[in-house]
Order: sequence, then C-alpha cells, then structure tokens
Amino acid sequence: MTIEELLCYGRQYVHSDYAKILLAELLNKNVLELYNYLNELVPEDKVDLYKEEINALANNKPLQYVIGNVNFFGNKFIVNENVLIPRFETEELVDYTIKYAKKYFNYPVDIIDLGTGSGIIGLTLEKKLVTNSVDLVDISKEALEIAKKNKENLQLHANTILSDMWQNVDKKYDIIISNPPYIKEKEEIEEIVKENEPHLALYAGEDGLDCYRKIFKDIKAHMKEKSLIALEIGMTQAQDIVNIIHETLENVQIEIKKDLSERDRMIFIFKNLE
Repeated sequence: MTIEELLCYGRQYVHSDYAKILLAELLNKNVLELYNYLNELVPEDKVDLYKEEINALANNKPLQYVIGNVNFFGNKFIVNENVLIPRFETEELVDYTIKYAKKYFNYPVDIIDLGTGSGIIGLTLEKKLVTNSVDLVDISKEALEIAKKNKENLQLHANTILSDMWQNVDKKYDIIISNPPYIKEKEEIEEIVKENEPHLALYAGEDGLDCYRKIFKDIKAHMKEKSLIALEIGMTQAQDIVNIIHETLENVQIEIKKDLSERDRMIFIFKNLE
C-alpha cells in the first residue's frame, strides 16, 4: 500500500490528524512531509503495524501510548501504560520552577521529584538548571524503568529511587517538586483516562489528599535552610493543601498559581528565599 492509501484507510476509523501523526511517526517523517510522498510504497510489516495502531486508537487507547512517546519542553520522552501522560499544567509547573530556581539559587542545586513516573519533571529540570543532583522517586518499579530509559536517552545523570515518598530517602534538597496523585476515589474522570492510565498515579484516597499528607508529614527533614517546594494540585484543592502546609511548616511564603484556564493548579512554597 502507498502512503496515500494508508492515510485513506486510517481516516475511516480515526480523526484525520491522528491518522497522519501515526503514519509520520511510523515512517520517521515530519507530518507535513507526508504529502510529498503520497505515492511511496510502505513495507508490508509497517502496513500491518499501522493498521494495528489505528485499531488501538479506534478502541480508545490514548495517542501517546500508541506511538509510545510524548514531547515535553522540547524533548521526546517514552511513555506507556505504567506512567501518566503529562498535561499542559505540568509544563506550567516546570516552567515556573525553572524561573524561581534561576531567581533564588546561584549555585548548583539538589532536586527531588517525588512520584516521578516517566521522569519528565526531574529530567527536564536537570536539562534546564545547573544541578548538583537530581533524584527521581516513585513507588512503582515499572514507572522507574521508564524513567531510567528516558534518562539514558537524554544522556542525563539523575538517580532513581524506589520509595513510597520519603520512605527510602535520606537527603536534604534545595528544590522539592511533585505532581502526585490527587483524584478522589469516587471522583468521575474521563473514560479514556480511567481505562488506560495507571490508577496508582491517579487516585489518592477519599479526599484526594493522601499523597500531600505523606509529602508534608516528613518534609522538614528533607528541606535545606533555603528551599523551594513546587506542587501540582487539583483545581479545588488549594485551600485544603494550604491547611496541610500550615500544620507542618512555619515561617514560609506560599503562592498559589493558576493555569492558563484560570484554575488553581500549582502551589509554591518558599523557605528563606528573598
């Protein structure tokens, strides 16, 4: 079959844009380049694989899992069903963290990414900042395997630590960052998310706050004299999380940031940073 014939096939089952993205990824071409090669024959094994991928997409599998990667801050990261698909809000969290880090730290920093998943947050910070160390922590062995592959692909040096939050961590950090699970156990979410993404990385108890409680329960022992904490949060959780922070930390500045949709989606905590 030719590229044109395969595109026509794909459009019968999925959106035209997805059909193009899948085929471009499979043939290692730019999406816009495909139309320059419409008459090119595609090897039979790739024809079969394309049809399998179209079928998976038509059956509600997320595009990112089908192609096996996602672009985040200009870098390609491996993702699969063992890790979350990053959202735009997470890019915003990382963007703000980079800006604050450059403003407040004029030396190599120690960073920990709690609940790292694919490593996207911690590895992006390692690329963008001058770091002394970056530790990627997750309770899932399968997720850490993906984080390790992404570290190797990007030729970075982050450490991976199998741990339930602070359980196996014994260091202090300049920057503590996390996008933890924060969905309530009985909360309604999109079917495509519920059916495909790991529940371990989605749900956090009856009120969705269990992971924040774990983070702050032992956080003092891991904060340097000057430190920054950056958290992604659910859009209705800001005040509850601020209350948890006040139960644990004193003499810190707290800033709630909205995402591009004007929803409260990030909290930053500053200790002795001026």
